[in-house]
Amino acid sequence: MFARLKQIALESYDRIVGLVLDQIAVDGCITRAPGGEDTGRSPVDRGKRGLKRSDMTDGHGIPLGRVLVGANRHDSPLLAPTLDLLDALGPLPDDITINLDAGYDSDKTRTGLAARNLRGRIAHKDEKAPVQASQRWHIERTHA
Repeated sequence: MFARLKQIALESYDRIVGLVLDQIAVDGCITRAPGGEDTGRSPVDRGKRGLKRSDMTDGHGIPLGRVLVGANRHDSPLLAPTLDLLDALGPLPDDITINLDAGYDSDKTRTGLAARNLRGRIAHKDEKAPVQASQRWHIERTHA
């Protein structure tokens, strides 16, 4: 029922306002969780139980999908299952740019994006760049 409600909400938003699907942002975020088998020790919260969210937004920060796993995970392995959620959105533009932070700066990420015919705009490791200088600020705002 909730999956159908989400689909109706996205379709309605797209029809009335318009989703910006040629600029997608993906990023991970750790949140506290009370426990359960899907949680893991959080490396940033004194080992308390938590979840890692891998969120995907359109070019304006509208949430498009989320993958949840235990907290002690790196962002990059979650990219493929997060991008798999694009299939549920229906017809997509031919030229899509995926905006990613430096945690995704690897050949494996670039190869995975190329296999899906997606272009990546990835921040480089060890280079300071304000988040406002890219399209990634939309997902950072959505996390907040």
